[in-house]
Amino acid sequence: MNATRTPLRAAPAAGRLHLLVFRPPAEEVAQVCPLMRALDELESARAASYVSVRDRIQYVAAHATLRGLLAAYTGLEPGRIVLGRGEEPYGKPQLIDPPVPLHFNLSHSHGLIAIGVAADPVGVDVQRVPSPEAVEMVLPRLHPQEREELRALPTAERTVAFARLWTRKEAYLKGLGTGLTRSPAADYLGDRNARGRPHGWTVRNVPVQPGYAAAAALRNPT
Repeated sequence: MNATRTPLRAAPAAGRLHLLVFRPPAEEVAQVCPLMRALDELESARAASYVSVRDRIQYVAAHATLRGLLAAYTGLEPGRIVLGRGEEPYGKPQLIDPPVPLHFNLSHSHGLIAIGVAADPVGVDVQRVPSPEAVEMVLPRLHPQEREELRALPTAERTVAFARLWTRKEAYLKGLGTGLTRSPAADYLGDRNARGRPHGWTVRNVPVQPGYAAAAALRNPT
């Protein structure tokens, strides 16, 4: 186990979520960001695999910032933190060393990044609002009640409503640790029937800039 310093910030209490939503830095800023050197070999290889410089910077900013946050909570240097994957079908990311009871999740899409840290299982998701054509392609994969709700909306409102729904769904599935290996039709995450949502979880949308949607899912303390 690595030696730690005094943590810079208190870990989230049970039932509380620390959430950070931000845009990646400009290219010239990212190139000199000290946290970039904290990425491990797998993260560095993944970053190098991106053809787009913008996508590479987004990935590095997300993972470097995550390590910086975990360092603040644990007192360990960002580069000494050991991350791994759980045994769930999706292989949810987890903190291996130091063995601190923290749960975290991150998401990045088209220039927006979200990171959630909690004492309980958590999932976050951010997406750009899709085109009407993309929504129509995915509608058949949704829960029947979700499809009804979306189809009842005017086309102009449907894309934003779908993005809000889809981010709630992905955040919940990421919190479970299944990702989309679990059918998107299996769980109701719509707006009209709060009691029909998954028991034991709090799933909410997060305010973000126009053109995007974001959500966080947190398992309720037991």
